[in-house]
Amino acid sequence: MSTPDTVVHLLRHGEVHNPDGVLYGRRDGFHLSDLGRQMAEKVATTLQHRDIVHVVSSPLERARETIAPLALARRLEVQVDERVIESTNKFEGLTFGRGRNALWSPKTWRHLYNPFKPSWGEPYDDIVARMMAAVHDARRAAAGHEAVIVSHQLPIWTTRLHVERRSMLHDPRKRQCTLCSLTSFRFVGERLAQVAYSEPAGDLIPVTDRHAPFSTGGAPESRRP
Repeated sequence: MSTPDTVVHLLRHGEVHNPDGVLYGRRDGFHLSDLGRQMAEKVATTLQHRDIVHVVSSPLERARETIAPLALARRLEVQVDERVIESTNKFEGLTFGRGRNALWSPKTWRHLYNPFKPSWGEPYDDIVARMMAAVHDARRAAAGHEAVIVSHQLPIWTTRLHVERRSMLHDPRKRQCTLCSLTSFRFVGERLAQVAYSEPAGDLIPVTDRHAPFSTGGAPESRRP
């Protein structure tokens, strides 16, 4: 008897209302913008007829607001999982917008000595460990069907680098993980067979955001790990 495929989608949250360009990290009080809510609705419309039986969210507001329309469309209860939260970052709360960039200040340079760890935030290995644990729990919960986990750009991108056996050292401007994008893992039994990437809300993303340091995406693609 063949083993049914299971798909776990890692969905990045939608655009956040952040006019001052603060690196908000794990801070409370950062909600989706009007455009971000449109993105979440677009994702829900795109996925509502898929075989999704399990939905998970980071505890942060922007993630929970992103999954809400899909959970409603699929009539599913959202499971909040601390393991898929944003990574910690020593620059959290600093400003990176409106012509101001905290990295221009010599006070921040002491955190930049080791890009492989990285020295300015949560170690990549720690991010991978918690994200993969959550992915496999979602795979088991949705066995033979599909699951969606709403997380954040760096945790999603780090997880993808891990499963594709690529170096964790990367340029944040070249992460293929735009707003409300899907990084999808297809499992055959317990084995990860394929990684796919798509942008269901890609037509809503402003061109300027596609080239911003922390929100760069790319063309859809599919790879085998």
